[in-house]
Amino acid sequence: MTSDIRVNAQRLWDSLETMAQIGATEKGGVCRLALTDLDKEGRDLMSQWCEAEGLERSIDVMGNMFFHRKGRSPDIQAVGIGSHLDTQPTGGKYDGVYGVLSALEVVRTLNDHNIDTEIPVEIVVWTNEEGARFAPAMLGSGVFAEVFDVEYGHSRSDLEGKTVGDELSRIGYLGDLQPGDHGFSAFFEAHIEQGPILENEDKLIGVVTSVQGVNWYDVCVRGEETHAGPMPMTMRKDAMECASRMLPEVFAIAARYAPHARATVGQFGVVPGSRNTVPSRVEFSVDLRHPSRPIFDQMDHDLKALVERFDHESKVNVGVDHFWSSPPVEFDANCIQSVTNSAKICGYDYIDIVSGAGHDSVYISKIAPVSMIFIPCDDGVSHAEIENTSIEAAEAGANVLLHTVLQNSFD
Repeated sequence: MTSDIRVNAQRLWDSLETMAQIGATEKGGVCRLALTDLDKEGRDLMSQWCEAEGLERSIDVMGNMFFHRKGRSPDIQAVGIGSHLDTQPTGGKYDGVYGVLSALEVVRTLNDHNIDTEIPVEIVVWTNEEGARFAPAMLGSGVFAEVFDVEYGHSRSDLEGKTVGDELSRIGYLGDLQPGDHGFSAFFEAHIEQGPILENEDKLIGVVTSVQGVNWYDVCVRGEETHAGPMPMTMRKDAMECASRMLPEVFAIAARYAPHARATVGQFGVVPGSRNTVPSRVEFSVDLRHPSRPIFDQMDHDLKALVERFDHESKVNVGVDHFWSSPPVEFDANCIQSVTNSAKICGYDYIDIVSGAGHDSVYISKIAPVSMIFIPCDDGVSHAEIENTSIEAAEAGANVLLHTVLQNSFD
């Protein structure tokens, strides 16, 4: 009886546009960093929308928000759906927030049709998925899944020294639910692909089967600062000279394991930062990724061996802090099948796909059955103000999410 039900595409699109005004940038993107005043404003708006749908809100010690729609069997763990509201500094309108607002649209559609599910349904907004303000990424879901403890989560600080715990208190989103207080019977996350595969294959839906692994490192090269003029090149302990030789070898790691390997250096700092002083310290980030666990581990070994070699062979000291790792994840076969069935019910072309980016679903998969739904984004661009998708794609993903929920919310 429910196979013909569809979401309200215009209502979903209008909600996306309304949320995008919170932190809107001049170039059409969004800057809504985790636990800022703008994040609070987005959370407040989401709370108002969910209250209007009769949902009960609860908040945990990491500021993760849960909006509960009752089922006829309240003792069964809810089907979780959602994503995150925080963005990159120059982020787009759809990364994360699409998963939250498509979940809201699913609930609105269930309410429109007076559908009482057997199993409760719960919209989730995870804290600090991006890791743009507080490293590491996926921090809220990581604490929820007990990958990190609460003390670690609260202690993470931004570049100004402000901590997650203090900022949660400041914006009024420090809740009292503890990790392990409740879980999910299954969890589904809708998201833009953040890559070009669906667009290139002319498919509306990606059925996400797995997520590639991510390793984050901070590399520090320590030399000795001195005047740029008097000191001969052969006598310098130049941190920049060493770092400049290391960078091509970092990228060579990805080239060695092409085509699926990724290497990114996204942050770079030089001390003291004077044009006529030989740098005494250079720090840079490294992000390494691969979907295969053996190659993922080998890339980690290669980077650490590279650092060790430069430390021994150079006049400077080189060290690395491997401060975060999210190994490759395979999603639940039954959840994957549910998404596939839903795409068929809705009549959408689909393909199986591996996620190149990390998501909160990675950590949630440690404690519940999980899969994800991808929709295309223009030219595969994300983490940028020009990030874009279409109302048709947004509608398709939300419809697949709706029917996935329907499949999983009746005993």
